[in-house]
Amino acid sequence: MGKLSPAGSATAPRAEPAEARGGAWQTGMVATATGLRLVLAPVVMALLMAGWDPLAGALFAVAAATDYLDGYFARRWRVSTATGSFLDTTADKVLVTAALIGLVAISRTSAWAALIIVGREMVIMGLRGSAATQGVLIVASQLGRVKAAVQFLAILLSTLNVGYLIGPMGIDQWFMALAVLITVGSGIDYLVRFSRVVIGRSRGAG
Repeated sequence: MGKLSPAGSATAPRAEPAEARGGAWQTGMVATATGLRLVLAPVVMALLMAGWDPLAGALFAVAAATDYLDGYFARRWRVSTATGSFLDTTADKVLVTAALIGLVAISRTSAWAALIIVGREMVIMGLRGSAATQGVLIVASQLGRVKAAVQFLAILLSTLNVGYLIGPMGIDQWFMALAVLITVGSGIDYLVRFSRVVIGRSRGAG
């Protein structure tokens, strides 16, 4: 992920350098990991609808792992850019959305949970896109990282139909409910930090 300022900071944004510091092959590796999520997203959805749960789960796990890899290598090789960060988070949202559509289609998760998660992701993606067009990044908060991990785990459990009962619901349902709560909370956190950036830019322009 690229950086604007420490998480939660209200300082004015700064543009990323025009050129990445890593070489072309490092940048290509990061882009490939991001692109793999975009490619696998519709495949996972199709496999879910076809009833191939184990294969869908395996491919979803691989796709989710690339989220860690591209972020890790982007930071290590210092190839983070506003555009790269936007594509990274967009790939996450496409993967989550595609998987949730597949799960709702086979009645594996509730439509309301999927609607809340997807709705939040679309709003945040729009805000990130607006910032990225200006070469600005808002660093991911710790809550945002937890949100992504819980979403991935909830979707994986639902994909593999792991429904061991814990009280009134299965473990997959509990994690999906937790994912909804954290998704809403992290969305509010992002909106607050985004508004601080907008206010900071307005004051700077004034």
